[in-house]
Amino acid sequence: MRAAVLHEIGQEKLEVLDDVEAVGFGPGKVRVRVRAAGLCHSDLSAMSGVLPQPAPFVPGHEGAGEILEVGDGVRNVKPGDRVVICWLPACGACPACGRGQSELCLAGFMNAGTPNFKRSAGGTSDVFGFAGTGTFAEEVVVDAGCAVPVPEDVPFDIAALIGCGVTTGLGAALNTADLQAGSTVAVIGCGGVGISAVQGARLKGAAEIVAVDPVASRRESALKFGATKAVSPDGLADAKQQVTGGEGFDYVFEVVGRSATARTAYENTRRGGTLVVVGAGAMDDFLQLNMFELFFDEKRILPSMYGGGDVLRSYERAIALWRAGRIDLAGLITHRVRLAEINEALDQMRTGTALRTCIEI
Repeated sequence: MRAAVLHEIGQEKLEVLDDVEAVGFGPGKVRVRVRAAGLCHSDLSAMSGVLPQPAPFVPGHEGAGEILEVGDGVRNVKPGDRVVICWLPACGACPACGRGQSELCLAGFMNAGTPNFKRSAGGTSDVFGFAGTGTFAEEVVVDAGCAVPVPEDVPFDIAALIGCGVTTGLGAALNTADLQAGSTVAVIGCGGVGISAVQGARLKGAAEIVAVDPVASRRESALKFGATKAVSPDGLADAKQQVTGGEGFDYVFEVVGRSATARTAYENTRRGGTLVVVGAGAMDDFLQLNMFELFFDEKRILPSMYGGGDVLRSYERAIALWRAGRIDLAGLITHRVRLAEINEALDQMRTGTALRTCIEI
């Protein structure tokens, strides 16, 4: 089958190969025909080495498709079912799952070090899948828990977005922050996840939502999705003065994954306010805070992993809100490409000209 492969960490281009095979099928596993995948900035971070990932690997962790085959013992899906790929499935048995924090379940990470694919040309060689999945391929083999059924009326491209970006951004506002109506909000970083956080803040009744992004097209998009003001990073100080009288925002969402923007987010959060860290950053990028300000300002710092809530319920909620017209998911997809055009999509993502690219596989 065809798949897009990164041969070495640090390379910027993927090679679309046709000699790749999905491996590992057996009891408890399912084979999925991928129909659509979303290009997320986390894929770029894995390619560059910001996020740890063994290579060679097939990027992609947002995906949706249909079940081709199920292994022994699989009961949650059957051939022909439409599913979304969940890169962080819950085991249901660990302490985190028992506390209702399934987003912290580590079961899914146990498969990240096992190759998902192999190449047949020139002898067999192992190929990993990003985050244990690798959706930039025509087929994937994953644990049954990674294949979550979705209703037939949910298009594949919409389902793919729900698999990560939408769930993460919405959940940061609805679950992690549990944002209060009438609040002032700033969202730093307005790609697909940031725009979903904007929509979540709007759903919770935020009075003012300031979108912050260096790319003009993203700022324009943020206004269409519910932001009340959109500024470049240089304009954040003025927005803080205009919206909050200089006090700082009740909630600030950092959706970039860098210590510099997290520090900016902290400084623009009011005393007693809440900073929500949504962006996935590097292990050697350290946020510096002094002990006095931590004590004196009493600002809450809340990391949000995968939207900070039960993943399956979050999927269901996103679908219900989309059906009701309360959130716009189709509008997030500003660029559609075929798998063969994936490097064009990567270039657009790097320059920030697209909120989310849908790869039709």
